[in-house]
Amino acid sequence: MDVTDRAIIAELERDGRLTNVELAQRVGLTTGPCLRRVQRLEADGVLLGYRAVVDPVAMGRSFEVLLDLTLEAQDAETVEFFEDMLTAAPEVVELRRLFGNPDYFVRVAVADLPAYEAFLSRRVMTIPRIKNVTSHFTMKTVKPGR
Repeated sequence: MDVTDRAIIAELERDGRLTNVELAQRVGLTTGPCLRRVQRLEADGVLLGYRAVVDPVAMGRSFEVLLDLTLEAQDAETVEFFEDMLTAAPEVVELRRLFGNPDYFVRVAVADLPAYEAFLSRRVMTIPRIKNVTSHFTMKTVKPGR
């Protein structure tokens, strides 16, 4: 990967909807070589996909909660079941398994506090072998994730 590849990646991270013509102009290439580089980056698994960044207020999901979650056991069956259940929940926008304590970091987006309480009570607390859940309520997003 060279400087031009990194420039292509940076431009696509800023705006994944760039046309090949616009992208080529921004990185100083002609359209053919630019397209080949993008296709190679996709084929090599560097560019994993493209997505829309959606306004959570417009979608009725502006209440964000960060969860620290610990399981009672780390056996494969417990971990797999837990991960399957939370992965399937539309309220979960990010799920990370961590080294150390807690076992998981979960980012949840819902409409409001009652919706979060319902999610926690009906989705999370019904999963067997959960030892501890700590909720952190977001005051302000200073730098959003990608």
